[in-house]
Amino acid sequence: MAGFIYLASQSPRRRQLLEQIGVRLELLLPDDADAAEALESERAGEAPAAYVRRVTRLKLDDALRRLRDRRLPPAPLLCADTTVALGRHILAKPRDAQDAGAMLRRLSGQTHRVITAVAVQAGAARHEVLSSSRVRFAILSDADIADYIDSGEWAGKAGAYAIQGRAAAFIEHISGSYSGIMGLPLFETAALLRQAGVR
Repeated sequence: MAGFIYLASQSPRRRQLLEQIGVRLELLLPDDADAAEALESERAGEAPAAYVRRVTRLKLDDALRRLRDRRLPPAPLLCADTTVALGRHILAKPRDAQDAGAMLRRLSGQTHRVITAVAVQAGAARHEVLSSSRVRFAILSDADIADYIDSGEWAGKAGAYAIQGRAAAFIEHISGSYSGIMGLPLFETAALLRQAGVR
């Protein structure tokens, strides 16, 4: 078994979280970031948990093709996807600052779920796990939202916020996995990697 894994994710947070628990990794990034983002398109009526599982599987299949096409040495391959759900409504990455502001207004004073799916392919075996956490936002003022939008931190973040950044000041309570809310639930991911033979 290889002494490293491939991480097929453009998220610097996922890389940092894996390194935090001592996982050696090589990035396996798409040639076309726009094509990779297209994998995240929603289907009408799709439940948030089903959505995040499907997107993670699509990302993993796409990464396996890249691994073969680039003729890289074999090693376990990890993919993940995170979404924010308010009831059955998916709050994906905002299109722009106006969309981000609308999302934050919806989350204000509400409890939402952050759902992360993780999949690891090792040889012919695929291992998957789903982590779901609950996050309660305080009531946000227009000034809170405007200041956060001005920071730019919302860009590329599901639900238009990052728990490890300035938005931590908005959060009254969490129930679940802090690292899962960041984008990679470490307890569950470590168990998956052990199943895949990664120390």
